[in-house]
Amino acid sequence: MTLAVFFGCSFIAFGPALGLCLFSVVREPLRVIILVAGAFFWLVSLLLSSLVWFIAVKASDPGDEPLQKGLLIFGVLFSVLLQEAFRFLYYKLLRKAIEGLVALSEDGCSPISIQQMAYVAGLGFGLMSGAFSMINLLADALGPGTVGIHGDSQLYFLTSAFMTMVMIFLHTFWGILFFHGCETQRWWEMVAVIFTHLIVSGLTFWNPLYLGSLIPSYLLMFATAAWAYVLSGGCTQNLLRSLQGEYLVQPHVQRRSPARDPASEG
Repeated sequence: MTLAVFFGCSFIAFGPALGLCLFSVVREPLRVIILVAGAFFWLVSLLLSSLVWFIAVKASDPGDEPLQKGLLIFGVLFSVLLQEAFRFLYYKLLRKAIEGLVALSEDGCSPISIQQMAYVAGLGFGLMSGAFSMINLLADALGPGTVGIHGDSQLYFLTSAFMTMVMIFLHTFWGILFFHGCETQRWWEMVAVIFTHLIVSGLTFWNPLYLGSLIPSYLLMFATAAWAYVLSGGCTQNLLRSLQGEYLVQPHVQRRSPARDPASEG
């Protein structure tokens, strides 16, 4: 039973995201680099926020339960803000990279668009976030032991897997929305990403009332997915065509203006 729980939760949490990687990332070396770099940026933000929270806990009274709960809330808030700050830094880095690719290209075209970078970078954030959310739980799922034997919920591993899956997708969509806000200087889109990230993270405090965190999180995921799809240039007609296998989205390339040759015009 423990082996079934391990594989079942693993496939629920990471199956859809790994499918995205296999079909849209691994065949392009540049996308793989962006994915790994995005995961690294998220990891650095986690390490810094963990360090701050660890120092705050060690400097406080461990017997003061209200203070410890307040520090936990502070840690979540600080971690979310730091993750989004690193997302912004990663956008700046990728923007410089795409300008360099255009400058070095013979035809003045970038091999990857900023929208594609946003998608892959967000997926990298999400995969690393999901890995750190589930790695210890999956290790415990292998046993020995029985979930809920002392009267706790038997759905703990299952709901954790579904929450991990939604967080991976949300990071992917947040990356698209955040990068679009940076590109178009629509700062309210960036604020919306931070606000929804705070909401989803705060919903986990409802646990072990799992429905109180899962249902709103999935509703937010569908809303951000639709928003990201529209901002990426999608429409209902294109969605129906893609589902029917009749439509292939051509990658967008950024071009630099070619230099005009006066001799060729004469």
